[in-house]
Amino acid sequence: MEVILLERVAKLGQMGETVRVKDGYARNFLLPRHKALRATKGNKEHFETQRVQLEARNLERKSEAGRVGETLDGKSFTIIRQAGDTGVLYGSVSTRDLADTLTAAGFSVSRDQIVMNVPIKTLGLHPVPVALHPEVEVGVTINIARSPEEAERQERGESVTDREEFDLDELGLEVGAALAEAGGDRDDR
Repeated sequence: MEVILLERVAKLGQMGETVRVKDGYARNFLLPRHKALRATKGNKEHFETQRVQLEARNLERKSEAGRVGETLDGKSFTIIRQAGDTGVLYGSVSTRDLADTLTAAGFSVSRDQIVMNVPIKTLGLHPVPVALHPEVEVGVTINIARSPEEAERQERGESVTDREEFDLDELGLEVGAALAEAGGDRDDR
């Protein structure tokens, strides 16, 4: 199906271009979200009459996204979740959780603006891109921790999932001493 793009669409084209896409992509994504029109003769004429207004509206949305992006870019947000000793979460952090966190911090971000292919399933600092506009993308850092104190440690660069390491020589001596005591008790019987 041929469509006329009403805004820039990643990996597809710029506003005003007529492109050929699969029917399902057009029907299920581009047309319902008002990102494109069917490329009929009537729609092409309608688009040309509306082109200036669409470009102005797109420029306005881009500048607004740029202003929000300047304040949002590089910020760090903390999410507290339960996790095991190895740092694997009991659940995951999805785009909905991230959108709720950013909205609670005062930024108007929807979950479809957060670019994340798979949910986050481990503790730590995770860089996450946020597409505020098709032409404006910023990066934020999500700090997932079990407690606020742990989040502060992670921000300083400490690893919270490292286990205490044992010196094998000391451990061997302690085990040997314990076996000697246990063996000594048997000899007395």
